[in-house]
Amino acid sequence: MGNGTSRLYSALTKTLNSSAAAQHPEYLVSADPEHLEPIDPKELLEECRAVLHTRPPRYQRGFVDIRTDCLSSYPPIRVMQWNILAQALGEGKDNFVQCPVEALKWEERKCLILEEFLAYQPDILCLQEVDHYFDTFQPLLSRLGYQGTFFPKPWSPCLDVEHNNGPDGCALFFLQNRFKLINSTNIRLTAMTLKTNQVAIAQTLECKESGRQFCVAVTHLKARTGWERFRSAQGCDLLQNLQGITQGAKIPLIVCGDFNAEPTEEVYKHFASSSLNLNSAYKLLSPDGQSEPPYTTWKIRTSGECRHTLDYIWYSRHALSVTSALELLTEEQIGPSRLPSFHYPSDHLSLVCDFSFNEEPKELL
Repeated sequence: MGNGTSRLYSALTKTLNSSAAAQHPEYLVSADPEHLEPIDPKELLEECRAVLHTRPPRYQRGFVDIRTDCLSSYPPIRVMQWNILAQALGEGKDNFVQCPVEALKWEERKCLILEEFLAYQPDILCLQEVDHYFDTFQPLLSRLGYQGTFFPKPWSPCLDVEHNNGPDGCALFFLQNRFKLINSTNIRLTAMTLKTNQVAIAQTLECKESGRQFCVAVTHLKARTGWERFRSAQGCDLLQNLQGITQGAKIPLIVCGDFNAEPTEEVYKHFASSSLNLNSAYKLLSPDGQSEPPYTTWKIRTSGECRHTLDYIWYSRHALSVTSALELLTEEQIGPSRLPSFHYPSDHLSLVCDFSFNEEPKELL
């Protein structure tokens, strides 16, 4: 291990062992990028693999070309949506009965998460269940060139877990060399006029290459069966907020989230029929282009096996085109013990899409 790599490993170890979140009571404030020496992504990937050398290699996933006739003169915008699984919940509350305790160790699981980021190199990261923002992801990703914003849940269940690392919440990162931040809004979602425990972040960005602006939003709606009407109300509130932020869909929009809702739920139907003219990107992987994937999360808890489609990337169909999307893991790759595992760090699969602006936006329907 060379001197440069050794220095990098020392910095990585500090992020693993620090308790920076406890030093940041101002959770609602976006942290400024740290003025630290940049990290070479290849060196960080090598370090992650060194930490993970006793684990099986990560499964490879390929990109599927969706549209081959897109002739944009600018590079596509790669967006990753991922519920990364809060560490406190994974170890203390979620009861993954088939997952070995060793597979949930933060020192290694954190490197698996980073490896996923580094493998697909998204321009924009939309994350849920982030409870190691200040001590891990913000310091490291800022050194990779990202600017980040974190918005925690007001009453995070992580705080009920002993030795927690602070509240979990949504995080949004974008590469500073590709985008300029125009506007940022933290949204505490309401349902039936009541403020809820679920949040969203919406940011208007400008592409430095093309000068085109667009809005990207990340959210995580209420979980569990029996809360369908609640999720529906939260979705309507988010759509109303995004209607204002995008000036009635004049600004193109990408919405990423763990909606905790199957496509049969009302909240999904609200997004599909919204005046914002949104389409769900991962439907495009289906043979008819109309069906969502069979699952985006697959786990075994004490209550039984759960296989659901809950995660989505929505986009403005009049202004944006999906040029490629990352395949999901197959059932064989996931394995009989399901997720998380030694192979994969979360109970949710990451979704990754490449977007291009339509050269001549179509009229709104």
